[in-house]
Amino acid sequence: MSHDPQHDGPERTGSRKWGPRPDAPSTDGRSAKGRKSRPRRTGWRRLFPTWRMLFGALLLFLLVVAGGLIAGYLLVNIPAANTAAKAQSNVYLYSDGSELARDGDVNRENVSLAQVPKTVQQAVLAAEDRDFYSESAVDPAAMVRAAWNTVTGKGKQSGSTITQQYVKNYYLGQEQTLTRKAKEFFIAIKLDREVSKHDILEGYLNSSYYGRNAYGIQAAAQAYYGKNCDQLTTAQGAYLATLLNAPSAYDVAAHPENKQRAVARWDYVLDGMVKQKWLSESQRSTMTFPAPGPARAPTGLSGQRGYLVKAVNDYLTDNKVVDEDTLRAGGYRITTTIDRKRQDALVAAVDSRLMDKLSDARTVDSYVRAGGASIDPASGKVVAMYGGIDYAKQYVNGATRRDYQVGSIFKPIVFASAVQNGSTTQDGVRITPNTVYDGTNKRMTVSNGSPTGFDPANEDDRSYGPVTVSAGMDKSINAVFAQMGIDVGPAKVKNTAVGLGIPKDTPSLGSSQGAISLGTATPSVLDMTQVYATFANHGKQRPYSLVDKVSRLGEDVQLPDRPEGIAIGRDAADTTTSVLRGVVEGGTATAAQAAGRPAAGKTGTAEKDKAAWFAGYTPDLATVVAVLGQHPQTAAQEPLYGAGGQDRVNGGGYPAEIWADYTAAALRGQPARDFDLQLASGAEQQSSEPSGTGTPSASASASAGGTPSTPPGTTATPPTEAPTLPTAEPSTPPFPTEQPPTAEPTEEFPTAEPGGDTVPQTYRMSPWGVRGAAWDE
Repeated sequence: MSHDPQHDGPERTGSRKWGPRPDAPSTDGRSAKGRKSRPRRTGWRRLFPTWRMLFGALLLFLLVVAGGLIAGYLLVNIPAANTAAKAQSNVYLYSDGSELARDGDVNRENVSLAQVPKTVQQAVLAAEDRDFYSESAVDPAAMVRAAWNTVTGKGKQSGSTITQQYVKNYYLGQEQTLTRKAKEFFIAIKLDREVSKHDILEGYLNSSYYGRNAYGIQAAAQAYYGKNCDQLTTAQGAYLATLLNAPSAYDVAAHPENKQRAVARWDYVLDGMVKQKWLSESQRSTMTFPAPGPARAPTGLSGQRGYLVKAVNDYLTDNKVVDEDTLRAGGYRITTTIDRKRQDALVAAVDSRLMDKLSDARTVDSYVRAGGASIDPASGKVVAMYGGIDYAKQYVNGATRRDYQVGSIFKPIVFASAVQNGSTTQDGVRITPNTVYDGTNKRMTVSNGSPTGFDPANEDDRSYGPVTVSAGMDKSINAVFAQMGIDVGPAKVKNTAVGLGIPKDTPSLGSSQGAISLGTATPSVLDMTQVYATFANHGKQRPYSLVDKVSRLGEDVQLPDRPEGIAIGRDAADTTTSVLRGVVEGGTATAAQAAGRPAAGKTGTAEKDKAAWFAGYTPDLATVVAVLGQHPQTAAQEPLYGAGGQDRVNGGGYPAEIWADYTAAALRGQPARDFDLQLASGAEQQSSEPSGTGTPSASASASAGGTPSTPPGTTATPPTEAPTLPTAEPSTPPFPTEQPPTAEPTEEFPTAEPGGDTVPQTYRMSPWGVRGAAWDE
C-alpha cells in the first residue's frame, strides 16, 4: 500500500512519461480532434499584422470616430454670432440718394436675399459652391481633395461649403486651428438641420469680405461700382464673386498686375453659370469684363460729414424714431434732407467769405467758429448745414449748439408778437411799422407809468430821438425794442418765440424778462432758421426735418408726422417780413443784396462781439449764419474784435456776406420770386423816420430824463422827408417829477452796455436807476 497521499494508482518505477494534449496536432498536421491546425508564422511574416488584427483595428477606429462624431454633435452647440459679424455701419445719404457718410468701424450694410439679383446669387454659387442647394452642409470628399491639392503644391484651396464658410464668418473666426475646424464642421451640420438654405446664403452674402474694407455684398457693390447691390449686372456680380477667392489680389484697380488671374477666375465663374444652366451661351458670349471703379478712401466723419451725422442721429433719437443703443448697433440706411448742391454751396460760401481770410498770425483768428443752417420754408426740410471747419478738429456743431446769445435777430420776434397780440404802446397806440418810439440812448423803459430800471444802450451810445418801428428795425435800435418788449409783455414774447420754433427750455428765454427783446436767449442757429422759415411761409410752420427716409434690411422705419400748423397769423408774419425787407434794402444788412433777389432779414451781434448773426430769407429759402468766438483750449466764449483783420465782426459783415453768396448759389437757375404779403391794418408803408416835430407816443417820451434829446457829442440822423404822424392820437406824455417815484418796479429788467445789435449785459436795478451787482442769468 502506498504511503504517498497523492498517489492512488499502481506503483510506477523509472522516469515519468507525459502523453500528448488531447487537442495537440498529430504528426499528419491534424489536431487530436481532427481540425487542421494553422501553420506557425515564421520569418518575415511575423512582422505584419493578420487580417483579423487589421479588421479589429479598423472596427475600433470606426467606433472611436463614430463616438467622436456623436459626442461632437451633442456637445457643440450653435453659438451666438460673433461681434464682428453683427457689426454694421449706418449709411447716410444725401437727398438725391448719393452717399454722404458711413459711421461705425465695420463697413457693412446687411440686405435681404430678395435685394440681391438672382444672377448675382448664382454667380456666387458658381464661384464657391455649385451644389449648395442639393448637398449636405459638409463635403468630406471636397475637404480631402482640397487638403491633397494644398499638400501637393496645387495651391491653397478650401474644401468648405458655403454653409461652413458662413459658420466661420458669422459664428467663429478666421483662425486656422484644428479646434476651429472641428467646431465649424459640427456647427455646419447642426445649422443645416435648423436653418433654411435661403437664410444661410443670405447670411453668407452679408458676412463675407470682398476687399476694400467692404463686408457684405451691399458694401462691396458700393466700394467697387458705386451702386446698390440690387443694381448690379450679372457681369459685375460675377466679379464680386471672384473677389471671394482672393479679395485683395483680385482687385484689378489696386493690383493691375493681377488682372489676368482675375479675368481667368471671372471666366471660371461665368462658365460655371452656363454649366449649371443659370446663364445661356448667348448671354455669356456678349459679356465683357466689368472693370471696377478706383479704390476710394473710406468715407469717415471728417469735414462736414461728422456734424451732419451727429445732427441726424440726434434728430432720430430725440424724435424717438430709434433709441440710441439700437442705432449704434448699425444696419440703418438713412436718407437725409440735405441737398448736396446746397450743402457744397454753403461750405464754399463760409470758406471764401470767412475762413480764407483768417491768419495764423492773429491770435483772435484762432477763436473763429461758424455755424449755418438752411431750410426750405414750404417743406420744413433742412437742405444744408455748416457745423464747423472740420468735425475731427472742432467737435461741437456750430449750427446746433445753444450757448451763444442771438442778439438782435430776436427783435423781429418781438415785433411779430406785438402784431399777433394786437399790442399797444403804454398810451394805447396800436403797434405797427409806423408807430413812433423814442430811440434815445439808455432811455429808461417804463411799465404802467413807472420806471423799470431797464435802460439799454444803443450801438456806439448813439441817440436817435423819435423813430418809427421800421426805422428802429433798420438801425437795430435797442431803446425801441426794449420798450416794445415791455409793451407786449415778456410772457407773450416768449410764447410767440416758442410758437415760431424756439424750444421752450432754451437758456435765458424765460428768465431774462425785459432783456428777452434784445436777444439774451441762446437758441441755436437751427432753431432760429426754423423761426425765419416760418416768417417766409406766412406764419405757417412745418417742424423742421433732417430725415426723409429710414430703412433697415429693406424695411422702412416709420418717421414722426410733421403736420403743418399756424405759428402766427399771416398778417403778423407778412408785416414782419415787410419791415425786415427794409433792413436789407437800406438798413444794417445791405450786404445781403448781393444774393440778387428779393430778401428780408436781420443782423445781430451778441454782447462784447462774441457772436455775430445774420438771419435772412427769400420766398424760397430761409438761412441763418453765425460767426462765433471760442477759445480753442479753454472753450470759453471770446470777443472777435480784429478777427479776419476787421475792427469789429458784426452781423452785417461776414454773416450777411456768407448768406448772400450761399443764397445766390443755392437758388441759381430758379426764377426770382417777390414776396406775396398781406399786411396788418395800419402797416402800410409810410415814412420810416419822423421829423423832430412829430409827437412820439408815451412810450417814446416817458424816460427818466424827460423829453427825448440828442446827447452832446452825437448827431441825430436828419429827416429826409416830412413825417407821418402816428395813426392814433397820442395822449399827453407823462413827465416825471423831480422826486423819484415811490412805487417799486414791478419786474426786474437788465440794463445794457453800448452796442446797437449788441446784447446787453444784465444788472439788478434799484428804482433810482443805479446799477447794482451783476445779474447772472
